[in-house]
Amino acid sequence: MLLSAMITHIPFIPSAVIFDVDGLMLDTEKPVIDAWIQAAQILGLHISPEVGYRTIGINEAATKALLMNEYGPDFPYREIRQKLERILLEKIEREGIAHRPGLLTLLDHLDRLGIPLAVATSTGKDTALWKLEKARIKERFKAMAFGDEVKQGKPAPDIFLLAAERLGKAPGDCVGFEDSPPGLQSLHRAGIPSVFIKDIVAPSPLILATVWRQCHDLAEAAALFG
Repeated sequence: MLLSAMITHIPFIPSAVIFDVDGLMLDTEKPVIDAWIQAAQILGLHISPEVGYRTIGINEAATKALLMNEYGPDFPYREIRQKLERILLEKIEREGIAHRPGLLTLLDHLDRLGIPLAVATSTGKDTALWKLEKARIKERFKAMAFGDEVKQGKPAPDIFLLAAERLGKAPGDCVGFEDSPPGLQSLHRAGIPSVFIKDIVAPSPLILATVWRQCHDLAEAAALFG
């Protein structure tokens, strides 16, 4: 047991590192939930924060299914979604997109080590690229995989397997960063060691048991490598 504890504290250099986007690198999860609630209110409807939290980490198809199941077949998903997107567009154009704490510290450290980076996000390609551009980090990544490029979103492993494939790396030689329970499940099923950085939602003990490392923020995670 002592040997195991010593080994877990030895920094190493993975072949590549794969990052989620929303809530992990960019401080966008809470604004999205607020926008869902605001968009519904415009139409005289109500989306509870608890339901909003359940959309974290999943793709648009799964989000639609969740909301339709929760609020019934007459729920005007597309109309509310369009209003949400307008609210977020105006907010981001006005205020920009904030990085999560320690992001640039970690990205700079991995860059110095020469480790290639990828994005694996449930967000669709056009929206994700726009966010990464607004956050001024798009050019940091060698490969990207988007939610509208895979048949099954998180918690299925597809998105992370696609990112590893585009990097030309074996999944088990990579490390993945996530903030959401579905994302952590996706990494586990892909055979990729995971680093959990909490944003809004805490994973269950069962999911947390699959996590390779847990860090307070992204800057702290830099000490894991090299």
